[in-house]
Amino acid sequence: MAPAPSKKTATGDATEETAVKTTRATKATKTTKATKAAKTTSEAAKETTAEDTATATTAEKPKRTRKTTAKATTKRKTGGRRKKTDDDFDLELDDDLETTDADEEPEEDEATVAKKEEKKAAEAVAAKGSGFVLTASDDDDAPAQRVVTPGATADPVKDYLKQIGKVSLLNAQQEVDLAMRIEAGLYAEHKLAENPDMDKDLKKAMRWVVHDGKRAKNHLLEANLRLVVSLAKRYTGRGMLFLDLIQEGNLGLIRAVEKFDYSKGFKFSTYATWWIRQAITRAMADQARTIRIPVHMVEVINKLARVQRQMLQDLGREPTPEELGKELDMTPEKVIEVQKYGREPISLHTPLGEDGDSEFGDLIEDSEAVVPADAVSFTLLQEQLHSVLDTLSEREAGVVAMRFGMTDGQPKTLDEIGKVYGVTRERIRQIESKTMSKLRHPSRSQVLRDYLD
Repeated sequence: MAPAPSKKTATGDATEETAVKTTRATKATKTTKATKAAKTTSEAAKETTAEDTATATTAEKPKRTRKTTAKATTKRKTGGRRKKTDDDFDLELDDDLETTDADEEPEEDEATVAKKEEKKAAEAVAAKGSGFVLTASDDDDAPAQRVVTPGATADPVKDYLKQIGKVSLLNAQQEVDLAMRIEAGLYAEHKLAENPDMDKDLKKAMRWVVHDGKRAKNHLLEANLRLVVSLAKRYTGRGMLFLDLIQEGNLGLIRAVEKFDYSKGFKFSTYATWWIRQAITRAMADQARTIRIPVHMVEVINKLARVQRQMLQDLGREPTPEELGKELDMTPEKVIEVQKYGREPISLHTPLGEDGDSEFGDLIEDSEAVVPADAVSFTLLQEQLHSVLDTLSEREAGVVAMRFGMTDGQPKTLDEIGKVYGVTRERIRQIESKTMSKLRHPSRSQVLRDYLD
C-alpha cells in the first residue's frame, strides 16, 4: 500500500494550485479590462445613454457579489474543521474574480466625458428656451452655433399659417354674437365719452363692456385670417410679396369688422371678401409698379389685358388695336397708349445670354456721348467763328455773340442786348442786320460754309 500523503504535502499542493489559478485569473482580469476599455472608446460617442445604464448596473453589482461571498465564507466557517477541497478553492477563486470585476468601475475616456457635458449643456439651454448652444467638441476659436428656438421655422409663411390655424372657424350664430358684443362695446365707449361723470359702479360696468367688445373684435379678426390668405393667393406673382399681400388684406379685414352689420342676415365672410379684395388691389396699384399708375388707369389696363387674352383664345392670334378698340369702345390710338402704360420697366443691369457676360444697358445707345469726330469739328468751327468775328467791330461782334448765345449758350432778346449797350431794341436790330450782311460776304462766309455739310 502506498503511504497516505501528509497534511503538509496536501497543503503545499493546494497552495501551488491556488497560486496558478490566481495568476490565470489576473491575466483574465487584465484581458477583460482591455476589452472593456477598447469597447468603451469606440462606442462612447454613440451609446452615451447605454453607458449610463451600464454604469448604474455595475455600481449595484458589487453589493450583491459581496453578500454572496460573505454567505459562502460563513458557511465554510460554520462547517467545522472540514478539509478544503479543490472545489472549495475554485469557488473562492470565482468569488474573488467576480468581486474584483465588480469593484472596478469602467474608466471613461475624454470623448465620453465631453459628450456627456455637451448633452447636459444642450438640455439646460433647451429647458430655458434661450438662444445659442456652443458644442464642446468644436475648437475654442470657432465654436459652432445651433439655434434652439421652439416653434420657429425657416419659412415665415408656414410659421404664420401655423399660428393662424390655431383659432377655430366660426359659424353664423357665433359671428352674430361677436358682432353684437362689438356693437355693445362701441355703444358703451360712446356713453363713457358723452357722460364722464356717471356713477362709479356704472362706469366700471361700462368699461367692462368696452373691454369685452374689443376682445370680441380680436376674436372675429383672428378667426377670419385664413380668409385673407385664401384671397391673397390669387394675386401672387404681380409685383408684391405674398406676406405683403396678406398684410394689406388684413387691413381690409379690420375695416370689414368695423363696418359689418349683422342685422342684414349675411355671413361675415361674404361681406369681408369685398373689403379684403379692395385693400389688396389698391395696394398693388400703389406699390407693385416701379412707376406708380393711378388706380383708375390700372383698372383700364387690367380690363384691356383680360379682353386681349379672351380674343387671343377666340381668334387664335393676337388681336389688332382696331379689334381691341372696337371691343372696349376705344380708339386704336387710345389702345396703343394704354398698352404702353401697362409695360413693365426692365433693369439696365439685366444679364443677357446664357453666360450673362453682357447686360441690357450695353445695347442702348448713349445719345449724350461725345463722338470724337464731332468734337474736333465743333472745336474747329468755334475757332473759325472767333477769327471771323475778329474782323468786325467790337459792338457788332458783341451783338451777334449775345444774339445767338455764343458767350454763355443762352440767346438774348433785342431788349436785353439794348439794355447792355444802352440803346433801343430797334437800334440793336439795325446793328444785327448790318452785321449779318457783312458775314454773308464771300470773304467771310466761304470759310464757314464748309462746316454746314
